Amino acid sequence: MKQPLKCSKLHDAYGKIPYSMTNDYMFRAVLQSSNKVLRGLICSLLHLSEQKVISVEITNPVILGESVTEKEFRLDINVILNNHTLINLEMQIANKLNWRERSIMYLCRPFDKLNRGQDYLDAKPAIHIGFLDYTLFQERPEFYVSYKLINVKNHQKYSDSLTLNVVDLSQIHLATDEDKKYHIHEWAMLFKATTWEEIKMLASKDEYLQEASETIFRMNADELVRKRCLDREEYYQDLRSYERKIEQDRIEHEQDLRNYERKIEQDRIEHEQDLRNYEQKITHERMEHAQDLAEKDALIRQLLAENEALRKQAAKSP
Repeated sequence: MKQPLKCSKLHDAYGKIPYSMTNDYMFRAVLQSSNKVLRGLICSLLHLSEQKVISVEITNPVILGESVTEKEFRLDINVILNNHTLINLEMQIANKLNWRERSIMYLCRPFDKLNRGQDYLDAKPAIHIGFLDYTLFQERPEFYVSYKLINVKNHQKYSDSLTLNVVDLSQIHLATDEDKKYHIHEWAMLFKATTWEEIKMLASKDEYLQEASETIFRMNADELVRKRCLDREEYYQDLRSYERKIEQDRIEHEQDLRNYERKIEQDRIEHEQDLRNYEQKITHERMEHAQDLAEKDALIRQLLAENEALRKQAAKSP
């Protein structure tokens, strides 16, 4: 496990951070440990003023530091905002290639919670916010983007009930003026920070980032939380090793396919060459046969002519 902190205050910390917010357990620990951080982050992401936020409550808390038997357990955070809007937050740094389908499932789960007899209008709006450290659409990278149900022809909004937001932590440089107005890029920089110097610089921006920085420091000082963060790092290391193995197998499989295709192509070329050689042989034999027939026909005509000449000569003899 990484070395514990050697100081008791954030102000005195320096060097590399043991576990940053891109570790999904640290992400969970920080947001669960400080309602102020959770509130500040959601206000930033949803462009809300502090006055509009009456309550922010995590509905699926975990016991921080408690040992987890399953490495594949879910660390996404379910939040209810103002007892009205359901929000799901997730940190996902490994590209499992299924994010789009998975995020839709996470978005729809909380929305589909009506009991028998309830009116559909009672359904609470649902928002899924994913923090990714990779780009979903390489052809059109964006830092922060929201997706809704819309008319594909004229882009008219169909409903505000379902919203899917994505923060691409690998594209912070693409933050728009609006993103910067609500400090979303600074939250992203805080999540990506790898040194205490970076953390302290961001902490000076506002009270919410200050609280987040202090909480990151406090969680890194907790031995049990660090153990769980290490478990997650090992899980993702195993996952990356598995993905590398899958990728290597894919490369080898594609190479085998290319070799097989080359062999098939070579066999096809050789077969076509054999066919051309056979056709040439048939054509040559046909020409020779035709020549033989022509020579025999000429010989027969010559013999007939000679025979006719002998017959005429015999008829003239006394």
